[in-house]
Amino acid sequence: MNEQHSPSPDLYIAAMLLAIGLVAMTSASVEVSKNLHGDALYYFKHQSLLMAVGVLGALVLARIPLSIHRKLAPWYGVFSLALLTLALIPGLGHTVNNSTRWLDLGPVRFQPSELIKPALVLWMAAYVAQHGALLETRVRGILLPLGIVALTVLLLLLEPDFGTACVIAATALCMLFLCGGYLRALLGCAICAVVAMGGLAIAAPYRLMRIQSFLDPWADPFNSGYQLTQSLIAIGSGGMWGRGLGEGVQKHFYLPEMHTDFVFAVAAEELGLIGAVIIIVLFVMFLMAAFRIARQAQAREQHFAAAVAYGVGLWISLQAFVNIAVNMGALPTKGLTLPLMSAGGSSLLATLAGLGLLWRARYEAEILPSDRTRTRRRRSA
Repeated sequence: MNEQHSPSPDLYIAAMLLAIGLVAMTSASVEVSKNLHGDALYYFKHQSLLMAVGVLGALVLARIPLSIHRKLAPWYGVFSLALLTLALIPGLGHTVNNSTRWLDLGPVRFQPSELIKPALVLWMAAYVAQHGALLETRVRGILLPLGIVALTVLLLLLEPDFGTACVIAATALCMLFLCGGYLRALLGCAICAVVAMGGLAIAAPYRLMRIQSFLDPWADPFNSGYQLTQSLIAIGSGGMWGRGLGEGVQKHFYLPEMHTDFVFAVAAEELGLIGAVIIIVLFVMFLMAAFRIARQAQAREQHFAAAVAYGVGLWISLQAFVNIAVNMGALPTKGLTLPLMSAGGSSLLATLAGLGLLWRARYEAEILPSDRTRTRRRRSA
């Protein structure tokens, strides 16, 4: 890309979240690292290595024209759905905490549900860019993308991974709406999705227990409400300025999954309300920056770039807000990581890949000529 092209605000925001996340995750994981691996900095070293690989991959993606991804988008979708299916096959899928979300391929273990996020964003972006007129005027224009989303959600629910299924469904519906989808049909689909997800949430006994403990975690603080009460204790005990970095108490095996799903609670305990607000504001700013890129691409009639920017911004921000809401007791507990901050290679690499696509979308929206201009040039040539 052009060396004189100025760095984008989302680049600075992502860098700040990565830096804060690495510090918070390291602090949260010291005890579990010593207990499981005999090295207090094991997760710090692991996360740092993956971060370096992910940033390098994001820079590579930022140099690949989006037109290539547009052509390959259907294959990305097929490949990621195939991996998601393979994870459900006994012997290939790896089960942790009653969820088969990991795929074992020799020495490599990863979560296909993380790979499906950027793949689905690219597929949806390619579809809306190609079928924009049909999308705006006909119900049948949204049937195919919603069918693909429904298949993806079904596979995720079989793992089960209810949180990721909700994030993907919400991201897809919002992308269709922002890219001009038929409003009445989308509203109907959104209502049906909410009803269906609500029914699924209360149909499974363990999900119903989560909802009950969410409504009143203090009714059973040492069993079903344990994780949420410990998270609330961590956040509440941080006060305005926090206990101090490294001085948190809940990470000493009081709070489960403290370095993955509940790293925000540990950060709030050690950095206080000020630190928690800064993290939330950074994610809000990231969403605003992604939408700014999307609107700029739309103004230049670069519809694929606009849809990619919308999709990446929605996916990362929605997942972050759901994770933070779970930590604060505003939503029932779900197994979702905090993007760019939680320990977890699959999530970090997928999120950085999404950022690479977003940076490319910004570059093309600001530097390259619009789709209409390029068409005129080809005709005149």
